[in-house]
Amino acid sequence: MASINPHTRHYSVIIVGGGQAGLSMSACLKERGIDHLVLEKRSVVHTWHTQRWDSFCLVTPNWQCSLPGWPYTGGDPHGFMVKDEINEWLAGFVAYVDAPVIEGVSVLRVSRSANGSSSSITGPFSVATSQGDFTAGQVVVASGGYHKPIVPRLAERLPQSMVQMHSAEYRNPQSLPKGAVLVVGCGQSGSQIAEDLHLAGRKVYVATGDAPRCARFYRGKDVVDWLSDMNYYDLPVTQHPLREGVRDNTNHYVTGRDGGRDIDLRRFALEGMGLYGLMTELDGDDMRFLPNLKGNLDAADQTYNRINASIDKHIETNGIAAPAGQVYQPVWEPKEERTTLSLKKAGIGSVIWCIGYSPDFAWVDAPVFNGRGDPLHVRGMTREPGLYFLGLPWLHTWGSGRFSGVARDATFLADRIGDGMAQAAPSPERLALAA
Repeated sequence: MASINPHTRHYSVIIVGGGQAGLSMSACLKERGIDHLVLEKRSVVHTWHTQRWDSFCLVTPNWQCSLPGWPYTGGDPHGFMVKDEINEWLAGFVAYVDAPVIEGVSVLRVSRSANGSSSSITGPFSVATSQGDFTAGQVVVASGGYHKPIVPRLAERLPQSMVQMHSAEYRNPQSLPKGAVLVVGCGQSGSQIAEDLHLAGRKVYVATGDAPRCARFYRGKDVVDWLSDMNYYDLPVTQHPLREGVRDNTNHYVTGRDGGRDIDLRRFALEGMGLYGLMTELDGDDMRFLPNLKGNLDAADQTYNRINASIDKHIETNGIAAPAGQVYQPVWEPKEERTTLSLKKAGIGSVIWCIGYSPDFAWVDAPVFNGRGDPLHVRGMTREPGLYFLGLPWLHTWGSGRFSGVARDATFLADRIGDGMAQAAPSPERLALAA
């Protein structure tokens, strides 16, 4: 990484976060000759090393991996990189960017400094850290939106002998004690971890939720390829039917494992996996669930079929030659809605919480958040001149928080930083321009 003058305490731009978003912004600012500093709490791109299980792989094809100046150039563009391959690719990006980074520094507070007017084009901002104070003309918050692992308070009442962990801590089936495993949540992480355990021969119980699913391959191509052809990945959040509400959606579950395939919880149930509805309470030794398993599975399949139907329409409209399609038909139905599971009788020795993360931007002292603590922005531009966000899900498009879209967002913000266009509150005209 680039050398840094330890005596320099002011930068035109300070970037908080050294993940894929922060390094993408650094690459764009370097290209424009804008001096900046990246502050990273741990080490750059650390989450890909420390918060992924051993069998982890991408759920989107490799060709979608394209960071600034660093596209995927391997020999398997339609494959799915596994954990070690992802980290090798990212290591190349880190070396390529050669960003000015200070690692192991916690940002404690970002605020408008006493001499920085809210109407000023360049700030400045005060950035208090565990290694002293800095000032910056502008600040990019690129720390992502996944800060605090969500674990419900009822976890405190589980037996002390039971191993509990968040999905970020899970590594492999061998690391868990003997016995059955309860996986809470069936989004991307929950469904893939449940599959990992199931394939290893472990007895698995899953508390499902409202996560949707999609096909891996349909009518001769990866669904991602079809959606790309349909320009879905270019659709800005301002034009999405749900508008900003799409940011609250759970990701569709599917896998790139072993070349890619569907994840069908119904098929796992046929093979012995225990499925339940939404987990609600712990009553002594009994875990309680809502009687909504059938509804959860049906809703997931409806999304699956709806996406395929949109591909059917695209194929028909454009006269594309493709294999025939078909509607998914359930391979298993719950005979009854089981609402109670005795942990002891089921032999459950461990619980994996796969219910996501909550954001924590308490250290950003600026009036740019809604009642839930989420930043209000237009394509990363806030109403506080000079303060930006990058790398959040659906910041602008579906790929904003992923390898596929962060480069576009970083380029956009780097242009705004460079020319000062984003230093005023977003107007309706600028909203239309950003879209």
